[in-house]
Amino acid sequence: MMGLSLAAALFGILWLVAILATLVIKGFSGLSLAVFTENTPPPGSAGGLLNAIVGSLIMTAIGVVAGTPIGILAGTYMAEYGRHGRLAQVVRFINDILLSAPSIVIGLFVYELIVIRMGHFSGVAGAVALAVLVIPVVVRTTEDMLNLVPNQLREAASALGLPRAVVIQRIAYRAARAGMITGVLLAIARVSGETAPLLFTALNNQFWSTDLNAPMASLPVVIFQFALSPYSDWQALAWTGALLITFAVLTLSITARVLSARSLR
Repeated sequence: MMGLSLAAALFGILWLVAILATLVIKGFSGLSLAVFTENTPPPGSAGGLLNAIVGSLIMTAIGVVAGTPIGILAGTYMAEYGRHGRLAQVVRFINDILLSAPSIVIGLFVYELIVIRMGHFSGVAGAVALAVLVIPVVVRTTEDMLNLVPNQLREAASALGLPRAVVIQRIAYRAARAGMITGVLLAIARVSGETAPLLFTALNNQFWSTDLNAPMASLPVVIFQFALSPYSDWQALAWTGALLITFAVLTLSITARVLSARSLR
């Protein structure tokens, strides 16, 4: 059984290495300064991914800024106030559903909620879709990290006469800070590569635009569209964009694991 387990692990790692090697070889071949300084080009022209990179950064930043406080507050309530209450159980159940729900469902929800009522695609709708994806990740990690804080710390602070809100802010949050930051980084890593929600909300924009009330370019959508095109120059940019996203997510994941290990210690 140990031999079969080792063989299965090696078989999976082999394909992972093959995928990453192909991505690195084809991605690095198209990497240049123009990728970061020029907008997405029409077929047959030189260009880069500047507008797509900036659009992704804008929508991801807004989504994280909007979703993180909601996730932290919900996780704090479930861990500190209503740990065994019925409302906390309902919220926890809904949060688990959101964690496992396909992102395209979130895109359709925001499409019905915002895009149809606005009458057009927009960066705001894309940011809202990403915020909805951020919330359940932050809720889960916040609750888990606060539950790991020993109750003796809370009891000692309460014995000194500190109100419960102050105990949570200055004791529980400080003890769980590394783990909570890890949750935010994991949420960023998840939403940074999402394509389906943005197809239904922000759509795409071939030109430079920072107008949140208009369609906005994003790196995952550009990769999706360029990879399906018959043009070799677009396909090369798609490989380069995939390489950028992969290394960004890898960096965030490694940082999150380092912070998580430090928190456990």
